[in-house]
Amino acid sequence: MANIKRNWNEQKGKLKKRFAILTDNDLLLEEGQIDEMLKRLQIKLGKTKDELNKIIESF
Repeated sequence: MANIKRNWNEQKGKLKKRFAILTDNDLLLEEGQIDEMLKRLQIKLGKTKDELNKIIESF
């Protein structure tokens, strides 16, 4: 997930476009809280951590 911080606003927009169910609160990225955000996304989207990594890295 090294690339998650880079261009996060752009990646966040693409995630919201792809998964309309996501809100700004779901995608809130606070310093040191990447794992917490990913857990929220896993639960809400029903995806594994690896699946989320692949989706985000594809942007």
